[in-house]
Amino acid sequence: METKKWGKAILYGLMTIFIMALVTSLIFSLLLKFTNLTESSITWVLLGISVLTLFIGGFVAGGNGKEKGWLVGGITALLYSIIILLFKFLGHGQIFTSVELMYHGGFLLVAMFGGVFGVNMASSRASK
Repeated sequence: METKKWGKAILYGLMTIFIMALVTSLIFSLLLKFTNLTESSITWVLLGISVLTLFIGGFVAGGNGKEKGWLVGGITALLYSIIILLFKFLGHGQIFTSVELMYHGGFLLVAMFGGVFGVNMASSRASK
């Protein structure tokens, strides 16, 4: 039964991450198309939004899992990274560069923190 609960929590976390990524991609593609912004000028903003997105995805997963948030958030981030790697490998025939590996390592840590906070927020709401 516990595996089913974790699977559902991880799925909610992944859905949150990909929905937020889709909305962010749409917004920034429109900004790039219709303004004078360039990709190089928004690199750090996009990295910050990516980190925030992974934190929120871990938070959602941890809140739905209600225990071991670091593990649920970590699995959520690992699955996210595997999905991105599959798209990159199957679509472009490339694997992660060392810089991208560092980014995804940071995403893993951030999602784990998000999972811990999600569990703590869920338990504090349940105790009231």
